[in-house]
Amino acid sequence: MPHWKLTAPFAAFAVGALVWTAMPDAPAAGMAAVKIDNFNFAPVALTVAAGTTVTWTNDDDSPHSVRDKDGKFKSAALDTGDTFSQTFAAPGEYTYFCSIHPRMTGKIVVKAGG
Repeated sequence: MPHWKLTAPFAAFAVGALVWTAMPDAPAAGMAAVKIDNFNFAPVALTVAAGTTVTWTNDDDSPHSVRDKDGKFKSAALDTGDTFSQTFAAPGEYTYFCSIHPRMTGKIVVKAGG
């Protein structure tokens, strides 16, 4: 009966190949975060899979809001430490801004899952 020995370099290659082939073309749905700080959204543009819930957290000393330019979603004023979440079911681009400070803008790009 043959005896096989798996060497460390080959094992690392095999595991890496398995991880590489298992990665989907589109991002997986889940959770994503946007930080509000210093009168900015970070990241300014975020790409997620359909079905992802994005949560904005206000880490600034001033109140801010999150409002879709087409009126599809909007938050109340968020004080320091407050959060707002929105689930993005449909693929597309969602441009948003702070209705208190309209120069603050961001974009969520939603890709079809799969």
